[in-house]
Amino acid sequence: MPNILITGAASGIGAETARLFHSRGWAVGLLDVDRDALAGLAGELDGAWYVAVDVTDAEAVRQALAGFCARHDGRLRLLFNCAGVLRFGHFEEIGLDEHARILDINVRGLLQTTHAAFAYLKATPGAQVINMGSASGLYGTPHMASYSASKFAVRGLTEALDLEWRRHGIRVGDLMPPFVRTPMVDNQRFEPPTLRRLGVRLKAGDIAEAVWRQARGPAVHRPVSWSFKLMYWSGQLSPSWLNRAVMGWLSREG
Repeated sequence: MPNILITGAASGIGAETARLFHSRGWAVGLLDVDRDALAGLAGELDGAWYVAVDVTDAEAVRQALAGFCARHDGRLRLLFNCAGVLRFGHFEEIGLDEHARILDINVRGLLQTTHAAFAYLKATPGAQVINMGSASGLYGTPHMASYSASKFAVRGLTEALDLEWRRHGIRVGDLMPPFVRTPMVDNQRFEPPTLRRLGVRLKAGDIAEAVWRQARGPAVHRPVSWSFKLMYWSGQLSPSWLNRAVMGWLSREG
């Protein structure tokens, strides 16, 4: 039975991905800081394994990986790095500690989890890492500057590891959706102009389906939604000044 370990699994995209893979016969492992929500989801998914863990705690992450993979003969077919946080607002009005927290969870947490998973991935034929990227990793997005910076880091790490880990037979890719209707987006107090103009057309279940497709395809980057696919591929061909102009229009205040 193939297995998947999901960080940020207690709600939103992580929880929907857990439900989807469980329904299709995968063994599911759940990691999140929210112990009560994890327990509730694990109760819903018969046989799901879970442990409450902060992805910024390297030793706790290492122990969690060891605990889950010990149940599967030291193997890990798929790691889905979904844990992340977001804050909309003007850069200078957000405290420095909040900017640091975004980078800590979205980048360092992902690094630590992927590093701890390496030995188990290497031991598994067809192993794969899927990182939760973002459309904001294509061009820096105003009013979510530190989040956008974190997703550029995720994109760079994804590209580098996909090349570097070829010798181990491990594929690495990411998902790049625009805004998704999740509690993380719904609970924001500031609405970026970009969100107002583009709207929120994706649900967590749409991203779970993209994870499923990514688990079966060779793509390094998987843009999600037809509108962003068009933006993504045109962005690969367009001059940088045009990409900047489009983002400037989307993010214009007033």
